[in-house]
Amino acid sequence: MDTSATPAPESDPGDPSRRHHTGTPSGRRGTGRPGAGADSGRPGTGRHRTGSASAAAATAGRSAGAAPTGGGAGTSGPSARMSRTADATDATDTDAVGSSPASRRRRTVLLLLGLTAVTSATALVIGLLSWAPDPPEPARPLTVAEAERLAAMRVTNLRDLRSGVHVTAGTGAARTELVGWVDWSQPLLYLDVGGPGAGVDRGLLQSTGSVLVIRPDPTAVPTPAAPPLVPPPDRWRLHRLTPGAGLAPVLDLLRSLTADRPDSADGDARWVAREVLAAGPVDVVSAPLPTAPPAAGGTRPGGTTPDSSTPGGTTAGAAPDGSTRYWLDQDARLHKLTTRLPGVGPVTVLLNRIDRPTLRPVDALGGRPGLPRALTDAEQRRVARLPARLRAQGGATVTVSAPVGTDANLRGSGWLSWTAGTAYLAVADLGVPDRRTLLRRDAAGLSRADVPAEAGGGGTAETPGRPPLPAPGGSWRLTRSGGDDLDRLVDAAVAAAGPVGQRGAAVRVREDVADGRIVDVVELRTAAGRLRYWIERDGSLRRVELHTGAGAWAQLNLSPAVVPRLSPPPRPAATTRPGGPPRPSVR
Repeated sequence: MDTSATPAPESDPGDPSRRHHTGTPSGRRGTGRPGAGADSGRPGTGRHRTGSASAAAATAGRSAGAAPTGGGAGTSGPSARMSRTADATDATDTDAVGSSPASRRRRTVLLLLGLTAVTSATALVIGLLSWAPDPPEPARPLTVAEAERLAAMRVTNLRDLRSGVHVTAGTGAARTELVGWVDWSQPLLYLDVGGPGAGVDRGLLQSTGSVLVIRPDPTAVPTPAAPPLVPPPDRWRLHRLTPGAGLAPVLDLLRSLTADRPDSADGDARWVAREVLAAGPVDVVSAPLPTAPPAAGGTRPGGTTPDSSTPGGTTAGAAPDGSTRYWLDQDARLHKLTTRLPGVGPVTVLLNRIDRPTLRPVDALGGRPGLPRALTDAEQRRVARLPARLRAQGGATVTVSAPVGTDANLRGSGWLSWTAGTAYLAVADLGVPDRRTLLRRDAAGLSRADVPAEAGGGGTAETPGRPPLPAPGGSWRLTRSGGDDLDRLVDAAVAAAGPVGQRGAAVRVREDVADGRIVDVVELRTAAGRLRYWIERDGSLRRVELHTGAGAWAQLNLSPAVVPRLSPPPRPAATTRPGGPPRPSVR
């Protein structure tokens, strides 16, 4: 049989036995699926090699929004297959990274941190809403160490010498504030007085216990400030406080905070609390007020004896409800004190322990204390030659500032002649500014006349003018020499040209300055009282000071000058009594 002539059976595409039959290329192309392997011409080979990749690429293309694969030549080439393969690979890698163990750990940590933050915030809010401070420790008796610190408090103040102080006394419209310093070593208070309740006391204040002087300033702002470290030299006047009222108990309290020996233990003292101030931790102690030292000299201005209700008395005042409290540090230093004083009300004292400048009393209080010592030979010679020098000088113009009595403040101006032994002044009392007292001192004694301010030289009460020349007529009255502090001061200035006294009766108090010139302040104890001469190094006398009965110092300042002729005042006409001799006139 000729097999070559027999036609081959037509293959059935659906016959599985024929699916892998290898025929001619043309026959296989003819029997392939439409569009399959159109570019390669080898459908069988292309289908087996790229079938899986093509399916994945087609899936990736559909996922990426690519157009469905058709039978065209532009969608089935190698470039398309590579692009679809890369897209599929990227998608597979991204899924792998997103679900890696590291990513899962990061998500877990972030979730835990978020839960922790929420839990902490919730606990904080709940804690703030339910928080309450720990109850304070109850008051208790002092320990031995605390009692020793309280007992040593006033000795510590004396050892530290000085402190800045700010006092608030009273409340509301009656509140008075004092700012300045206290020097327990002199003792000396130097304060600026202000606040709505200051009244006539508004201004600067200095006090040495027995003497108080003020420099009133009614126009000062209500809020006080620290006074100038160098006090102004003018307008100071003696001032008397109302006993037991106003500033008197407050100043007494400040003076009472010092002692030269520890206090005895007080069974009523109790520990109250522990606090922290700007200076550091302190213990708050409740205890009675200390005992005030007596006023210097044992008397007050005017010769009164101090008592428990006035400054310089035996107690600083009572705090009946136990409200007196002390803020003490570990070195027994007082930083704060609160109490209630009768007639004043609540009082708060704040001490600045690092603000401790050296204080200078004003001239009315004697100036700087100095270091008294015996005179050197040169100083003794200057004192011995002083009378002869004054007589050679002839005379001087004088000004007077004399706090006398209890609260009298005198100012004067005029001339003094050592050659004639006379003095002539116009004197004003600050309390009576529209009047003048003409005072003349000569060999016959002291004579005075009261005239209106215009007739007595004019000027102001603080700085009166010199008396008129010649002396006006009027009711001149003769007074006994040395009758009051002013008389004694003028007498001492005129007598400086006479014998000075026994050698060695004088001591040098300090060096000072008068009108820009260096002077030695020499103190003498005479029958007239304590006198001080301010003597220049060339032997000139610049000032005479007298310690007055009020405990203050009166000054008579001297400036060398040519003195006019100081004629005596005219004598009133003699009067004749019926049947008797003429009545002598009094000048």
